[in-house]
Amino acid sequence: MKVVATSRTVQGSGASRRLRRSGKVPGIVYGAQKTPSNIELDHNPILLALKVESFHSSILDLEVDGKAEQVLLRDYQMHPYKPLVLHVDFQRIDAKSKLQTRVPLHFKNQEISPAVKQSGAIVSHILNDVLVSCLPKDLPEFIEVDLGSLSVGHSMHVRDLVMPAGVTLVLHSGENPTVVTATIAGGGADDAAEAPAAGAAEAKPAGGDAKPAA
Repeated sequence: MKVVATSRTVQGSGASRRLRRSGKVPGIVYGAQKTPSNIELDHNPILLALKVESFHSSILDLEVDGKAEQVLLRDYQMHPYKPLVLHVDFQRIDAKSKLQTRVPLHFKNQEISPAVKQSGAIVSHILNDVLVSCLPKDLPEFIEVDLGSLSVGHSMHVRDLVMPAGVTLVLHSGENPTVVTATIAGGGADDAAEAPAAGAAEAKPAGGDAKPAA
């Protein structure tokens, strides 16, 4: 994806406000052992781009004053209640150095899993992205999570995910967060098991040892 920007020489909160009023967004580009550069971008294109999932996890071609370099979107700030982008941060990419970034998870086959198809379970997505390490050329737009074998009472963890070639998870020793769980709403499985026993208890007359009246 391509992002077009121009250099920004004026800094400060007052200058940023004037920039935003003119339909521009202030930003910064840093990294790759180079001096950070202040930039400005047209507001509407960057607002639309932020609504695209891959914009947040893909290598971007940033063109500043006609000169292109590869970057990652690292941060952005939005107005508290208006659809206004206040600031964007990009990090330069070194093609020979590994990077760390979060990649979204795409779930598939949930509807045909035993948990849903046979038991009517609720599948809860606990995580929607994971932190990975890889060279820029190996960075995936997303990681696919196959739920086709998920059954009730079971969960899938981060270390169960299949990583693309050249991509590794960034985890602490012993860390293995839950990605998805499958449960019956309201403990339906347990309630169903207890129902016959409850029915039998109700069918038994109270004071069953008492003798009938003469």
